[in-house]
Amino acid sequence: MTLTDHTHDPEAQSWVPSANAADADFPLQNLPYGLFRRAGSQQDWRVGVAIGDQILDLRHAAQAGCWSSDTLVLLQPLAEGDLNRFMALPQEKRRALRLALFDALHADSGLDAELSGCLLPQSEAEMAVPCRIADYTDFYTGIHHATTVGKLFRPDNPLLPNYKWVPIGYHGRSSSIGVSGGTVRRPLGQLKAPDAEVPVFGPCKRLDYELELGLFVAGGNALGEPIPMAEAEQHMFGLSLLNDWSARDLQAWEYQPLGPFLAKNFASTISPWIVTMEALEPFRLPFTRPEGDPQPLPYLDSPANRAGGNYGIELEVWLQTAQMRAAGQPAVCLMRSNFKYAYWTLAQMLTHHASNGCNLQPGDLLGTGTQSGPEAGEGGSLLELSLGGKQSITLPNGETRTFLQDGDSVILRGFAQAKGARRIGFGDCAATVVAAP
Repeated sequence: MTLTDHTHDPEAQSWVPSANAADADFPLQNLPYGLFRRAGSQQDWRVGVAIGDQILDLRHAAQAGCWSSDTLVLLQPLAEGDLNRFMALPQEKRRALRLALFDALHADSGLDAELSGCLLPQSEAEMAVPCRIADYTDFYTGIHHATTVGKLFRPDNPLLPNYKWVPIGYHGRSSSIGVSGGTVRRPLGQLKAPDAEVPVFGPCKRLDYELELGLFVAGGNALGEPIPMAEAEQHMFGLSLLNDWSARDLQAWEYQPLGPFLAKNFASTISPWIVTMEALEPFRLPFTRPEGDPQPLPYLDSPANRAGGNYGIELEVWLQTAQMRAAGQPAVCLMRSNFKYAYWTLAQMLTHHASNGCNLQPGDLLGTGTQSGPEAGEGGSLLELSLGGKQSITLPNGETRTFLQDGDSVILRGFAQAKGARRIGFGDCAATVVAAP
């Protein structure tokens, strides 16, 4: 059952003109949250809502005198710059504020005079990681990625026996998560060539990106108390794009027997806006398993999850090399995929994570794993597109890539669209590779 309401009306317009453009990532129907301040200033970081090419400053908006007393209570943590406190509120209260913001920004609200002074152009803003991320876990829900990568190492048995039974994940590092627009320094680490007797220490030579979504946890659970599937969606706040950078040569040497470590924790990049689950309601899809695959165990199953636990979200990876940038050439699209191909749903990820009593907290981040499509050109990493480095990718300007070079900028993009719904986007998740120290 979906929870659509008048905030999803595709015909609704805003008094902010840029929000009404057909290709706008942030129309009135979206209203994602982010953390910002005026670029070049020493302002305190503040929570805002993206609307068109503008940001509604919720600190200033809360002082505008156009809200009900109930709405002012909901705005209070956001006005104080604390998105985590707002994330911890019950789902119905978070939804109530969405309704109030939608109505205030609607073309017929009559509040443009009161609120237009609370807008800041996004081009004049500096963005930060939108909330406090205490913990970060990365899952492996992209079955096409898992299968393609598995074939590189185990041609006869690409998927390990547990893959179709349990949402696989590992605990990452939250301190190295950065926001779009920054740089990623090429990591140093131990490398061992297949024909070498001993490893060496040096810069990663097989630096890669991974195309993912990140789920932000809303209200958490007490230690020792699992979250059942029937309640999982109440604990889901929203999604961002996530680039889980990977040092493939470090990873190959270190990952056995305990899994990812330094090859993964040197950097992760997220888009600055959290698109709420409420905004994504029109883009739900049924969750089904291919015929012959095992059905989820009962604790990972529910009628609601089967009916609409999946989401149709278009995903893209773009690349601009240093040479392209110097020549004034735009980024080129390397691949497209869709989150609908994920083998596990967001609710299943969250429920499984808490099934042993692990206590999730507001602002925790759960990565989906690399979201590749079923076709050969839909790999969500260079490891897949280059077949493990064996097949070069030729760019329009004649350059080739198997893995990333210094100066390369990687841009992830995502948007959701469906018949009878307004297209909404996530904004860019971009970062540029710089040389090792």
